[in-house]
Amino acid sequence: MRKLLFPLAILYGLISSIRNFLYDKGVLKSYMFDLPVIAVGNLSVGGTGKTPQIEYLIRLLSDNYKIATLSRGYKRKSEGFILADVSVNAAIIGDEPYQYYLKFPNIKVAVDADRTNGIQQLLSLKEKPDLILLDDAFQHRKVRAGFYILLTSYGDLFSDDFLLPTGNLRESRKGAQRADLIIVTKCPESLTDKEQNEIKEKLGNKKPVFFSRVIYDDSVYSANLTKKIVEIKALDKLVLAGIAKPKPFFDFVKQTNDLVKTYPDHHHFSESDIAEIKKLAGAKIIITSEKDYVRLKNDFPQEQLFFLPIKTNFLSASADFDKKIQNYVGKSSGNS
Repeated sequence: MRKLLFPLAILYGLISSIRNFLYDKGVLKSYMFDLPVIAVGNLSVGGTGKTPQIEYLIRLLSDNYKIATLSRGYKRKSEGFILADVSVNAAIIGDEPYQYYLKFPNIKVAVDADRTNGIQQLLSLKEKPDLILLDDAFQHRKVRAGFYILLTSYGDLFSDDFLLPTGNLRESRKGAQRADLIIVTKCPESLTDKEQNEIKEKLGNKKPVFFSRVIYDDSVYSANLTKKIVEIKALDKLVLAGIAKPKPFFDFVKQTNDLVKTYPDHHHFSESDIAEIKKLAGAKIIITSEKDYVRLKNDFPQEQLFFLPIKTNFLSASADFDKKIQNYVGKSSGNS
């Protein structure tokens, strides 16, 4: 079916190429700001690991800088600029921003579909940030970030993909030229140097390329409880996820007799969904992703609902990556 939509993909590619050309030539205006702005994004639709990469940057930089994250707040039930506080939830600001807000209380978390306005609002605060992390903003050309990190998934490289709706690319592969560096995410730990070099050649980009993998925590968590993975794997349970490409999550957590329930990415759980989950689970514990947990945590007892955190970790050259980021932020903020 997607192959039949090839003519639409050509039209889509033409429109996005014209848009990028107009921004590149200055016909359409991009705005720059007098502080470090790092944009993390991808060429494809979803599932490349932006959230753990943003969290990696927060951990790397938060000891030395006042950080703000700015997202559009995908599928939120609100509009305009919102700065997260105790009154918000996942429905108001989106699941990923709400996750940042809960995990990192010392940073500012904001949402605005208009990133230019969002940055202006953050800079108007009495205690303004030292740097801003733009979540999923690689195609948001109205803001010109100072540093671009492009993510692409191992096994689903942008170089092997095609434009929407035939493929999953939001824009042409040429868009990768705007990146300051590329991270190939979700790699197997056993990926050899030879295989890494083959991927670099396949990407056909002269920018630095790094390779990362997903690390699952050795425990699952609720509001006030912690259980070791080895303990919960032996229990009958319901494992559910509403995330892009949930298979690795399921493979890590579930056992043969476990119940598995899948929902679309960023799914808003309705009352009927909650009732269905409760009926399926019965007295069993429920294990879900961290993004799903922030949407479900108020609907289940804390002793029943748990989430499994993930982190991103570089296969090698993590010090080189850290140095590139720290040098950019230091130079841009006058603290090099």
